[in-house]
Amino acid sequence: MGQGLWRVARNQQLQHQGYSGQGYLTREHGRRIAANNVSTSHRKPAQGGIDIYHLLKTRKSKEQEGFINLEMLPPELSFTILSYLNATDLCLASCVWQDLANDELLWQGLCKSTWGHCSIYNKNPPLGFSFRKLYMQLDEGSLTFNANPDEGVNYFMSKGILDDSPKEIAKFIFCTRTLNWKKLRIYLDERRDVLDDLVTLHNFRNQFLPNALREFFRHIHAPEERGEYLETLITKFSHRFCACNPDLMRELGLSPDAVYVLCYSLILLSIDLTSPHVKNKMSKREFIRNTRRAAQNISEDFVGHLYDNIYLIGHVAA
Repeated sequence: MGQGLWRVARNQQLQHQGYSGQGYLTREHGRRIAANNVSTSHRKPAQGGIDIYHLLKTRKSKEQEGFINLEMLPPELSFTILSYLNATDLCLASCVWQDLANDELLWQGLCKSTWGHCSIYNKNPPLGFSFRKLYMQLDEGSLTFNANPDEGVNYFMSKGILDDSPKEIAKFIFCTRTLNWKKLRIYLDERRDVLDDLVTLHNFRNQFLPNALREFFRHIHAPEERGEYLETLITKFSHRFCACNPDLMRELGLSPDAVYVLCYSLILLSIDLTSPHVKNKMSKREFIRNTRRAAQNISEDFVGHLYDNIYLIGHVAA
């Protein structure tokens, strides 16, 4: 998304500057192309149907073949090519095309495509600010977080990248995919205020319960063992799911407590169906009977659809 934004901005900037694609073909080069076309059209192929001139010309062009000089292309095309590079390759490209590869819109796209939300994005940039420098700081902070979450967050705050607010930290975590999930799980277990704001960022409207649970555990990874933290996650998810689907909850007669029971049943069913250590898998009839015994107001058809989803798609917390 970030790379698409800078392309639109760059094209608008270039249109104001009055770039023209015709200015990049010199008259000298044009005369050579015309002369080659004329000489080629009048040259007759040798015996056997082989055009010796064409073979020599092809060989010569291959010997002179090399890297495309991006500075000879229209700027909008050059920036489009460079936008497909990652940060490492873009740094290498800056050794050859310094002005092009150091463009702020390129590095802005890289920052926002990797770290979707930072507090500094919504502030007036300080003196001497550059998105290339910000990318290096974000990368350094992510590595620090993956070693020690508290030190990583403190690093982001010290650089002015994040505000000291649970909501801002939650948005940063929600929009970032470079953080180690094991370290993130430890951090959220200690920072329940950040966890609360992170849960509210999820929108489960019109989602089937097992699919919503999968999405939830993709952002907030479930612990490997049952315990107080897993119960806390399921409780928060149940309340959030009901808040996002009030009409469905009234139609099915479900409460947050009933959704909590269903979530636990889905996790146990996922383990039962996917674990190689369980030989006698739970049948659909057994799952319906056990679930309705814990939550009597739930319809049999609805519980049956839950079983089919786990059976066909797989674990909800994988």
